[in-house]
Amino acid sequence: MKRLFARHWLAWLLVGVPMLVSTAYLTFLSQDRYVSTTVLTVRRATQDTPSFGGLSMLLSGTNGASLEDTRYLREYLHSLGLMRKLDARLQLRTHFESAHTDVLMRLWPGTAQEDMLDYWRDRVQVSLDDSSGLLTLRVQGFAPAFAQQVSQALLAESEAFINDISRRIANEQLTFARTELSRAADQLARDQQTMVAFQARHQMLDPLADVQATGARTSELRQRLTRLEADLHTKQTFLNDDAPDIVTLKAELAAVRQQLGRETSSATMASSTTRGSDAPGQRRTDTLNKLAVEFDGLKTRVALSDGAYRSALASVEATRIESGRKLKSLVVIEPPTLPEVAEFPRRFYNSATLLLVCLVAYTIARLAQATIQEHRD
Repeated sequence: MKRLFARHWLAWLLVGVPMLVSTAYLTFLSQDRYVSTTVLTVRRATQDTPSFGGLSMLLSGTNGASLEDTRYLREYLHSLGLMRKLDARLQLRTHFESAHTDVLMRLWPGTAQEDMLDYWRDRVQVSLDDSSGLLTLRVQGFAPAFAQQVSQALLAESEAFINDISRRIANEQLTFARTELSRAADQLARDQQTMVAFQARHQMLDPLADVQATGARTSELRQRLTRLEADLHTKQTFLNDDAPDIVTLKAELAAVRQQLGRETSSATMASSTTRGSDAPGQRRTDTLNKLAVEFDGLKTRVALSDGAYRSALASVEATRIESGRKLKSLVVIEPPTLPEVAEFPRRFYNSATLLLVCLVAYTIARLAQATIQEHRD
């Protein structure tokens, strides 16, 4: 036996000993680890309903799938806060410390939370398919029921996380819409008060209507004046200036000219009004045309403010209805599975891989040994 060991000591050292240790560990010390699998995705709510199947839509990843939110969810599943929450609820540390014989895969007592987080991330594998937006969650546990329980807890926390994002987005949108509505209402009230104060200050309900009425009367008077002047010119050709018809026409022409002067003055000459904010006796004079232009600007501002208010009111109502439904939803493609067969450790695969590595190392060592021996000879 000793001669055999002496002749093949390198093979025993590089192949035999590692294989014996590995076989002993995999046979007597390692504990089975079960994997619970969950497949899910995040979908945005849209107004348009697709005409094809929902499953094909989810698999295509082009309609409703929120890849950015799914990435956020992936990071959340590996967060320290979530691990501590589940540890308090499911006693993660106690479970992973229970594998006393498996010295390589157990969680040692007294491990710091940073090291436990690394251990947790190794036991909770989260993979994202960028093309379809599907998130695959694989949870390892030393018991099948525990692995499924952790998967179910992660699924519930994921849905709460997505709902919280949707709720915050909806609240922010509704708050912004209500702020815009309040601003529009205040602006409309200020513009209306300004127009009412203008009407009270100038004692005019609508200077535009007054200008239009004055213009109509002035046009009518000018037409009448033209007709009277034509009649007077015609009659003066065959009547004396002291004829009754000539005197009557001249008197009527004078009255029309006087009336036309008053109408023109009311539109173009100054109208004196007293402004309450001015000093006593101080007068402000504005022509009716200028007042009409100023009043038209006030009406335009009120109309614009009213349109903005109506638009903001419609936006608030639409946002309120939108916030009543989920903006984002967690779609579960495959619920947490209950494993029946342990996936880890892969004893045959690990043994075959170790044997291959040992044989390669032994071959390299033998070549080196033969080379050295050749140089000595």
